[in-house]
Amino acid sequence: MPVLRVLSRVAKQTLLAHECGCQPLAVAVRNISFSPRQVTSGSDASFHSVSFSETDHPKVLITGGLGQLGVGLAKMLRRRFGKNNVILSDIRKPPSNVFHSGPFIYADILDYKNLREIVVNNRITWLVHYSALLSAVGEANVALARAVNITGLHNVLDIAAEHGLRLFVPSTIGAFGPTSPRNPTPDLCIQRPRTIYGVSKVHAELMGEYYHHRYGLDFRCLRYPGIISADSQPGGGTTDYAVQIFHDAIKTGRFECNLKPDTRLPMMYIDDCLRATLEVMETPAELLTMRTYNINAMSFTPDELAQEVQKQLPDLHVKYNIDSVRQAIADSWPMNFDDSNARNDWGWKHDYDLPELCQTMLNFIGAETRMAQAN
Repeated sequence: MPVLRVLSRVAKQTLLAHECGCQPLAVAVRNISFSPRQVTSGSDASFHSVSFSETDHPKVLITGGLGQLGVGLAKMLRRRFGKNNVILSDIRKPPSNVFHSGPFIYADILDYKNLREIVVNNRITWLVHYSALLSAVGEANVALARAVNITGLHNVLDIAAEHGLRLFVPSTIGAFGPTSPRNPTPDLCIQRPRTIYGVSKVHAELMGEYYHHRYGLDFRCLRYPGIISADSQPGGGTTDYAVQIFHDAIKTGRFECNLKPDTRLPMMYIDDCLRATLEVMETPAELLTMRTYNINAMSFTPDELAQEVQKQLPDLHVKYNIDSVRQAIADSWPMNFDDSNARNDWGWKHDYDLPELCQTMLNFIGAETRMAQAN
């Protein structure tokens, strides 16, 4: 092998230098990353990339980029690192505004070879892995959720380890179960989730930490609470009622909630979520005392949220039609997150509480609706 021949020549020169009394030869050696997966595809198996230095802008790939978080994160990272340094990807056709806002490519996380080619050809150094089926959707199609959330994760882990990437995989309040402490829920405790979504996220946390300790993978993970955003539609999650209420309040004045009025869950506005993601990715590794952190902003019930919305739209009528599947999921999740480790280790601090959240959501969706009506 070429590498072995080079090392053999270097060793021989070094030994000769010692024998003749000369100064030993100083050799600069680059760290080469090896994948835990056995690669047998001919000459391609000998290719291994190395990480860029911290002084360079990262080259970022976002999988599952057309979900609730991907487009917003791409916009934030492009402002910081440059438009062409952030590649959004998905298996769906992007809307025109997303397609023209920056690089977009087709990427199927279940296609290992294609994903590996994307990383190599685009010199990716950060990978943000957003591809996943959410809680309620996953329960409706367990086989697909298992493939996307677990097999897809394995592909991403192997590629990230092979090419020395910094890998971010989000986790969730759904990674906890009915035997977990619920108010507050600490970073480290019994988890035991009851959904395929939650099970897959616990698997992701543990596999990421294993790859960090076993292969040196720079794995970073945040457990997101329920995320509320104005510029994306609900995507099948148990906490989606907290997005739907704003759309329905403005468009129809009537909202039907599928959770009980006293169901308390931790929540966060999307701007805080995206900023937390960037901050943990930029934090020097030596400041991270763990690889998976809780983050939190607020905790409220459907009734409390409805009352806050009614301060702005007093004619809003709320009806409760309980979905037994989603209610069972919510009842097994934390009521409040303890995120003290994130606040202490890398200075996490949220900006939005419930009043600011409601005002921001109503302003955004109201303006969007008025513009649509005018057009």
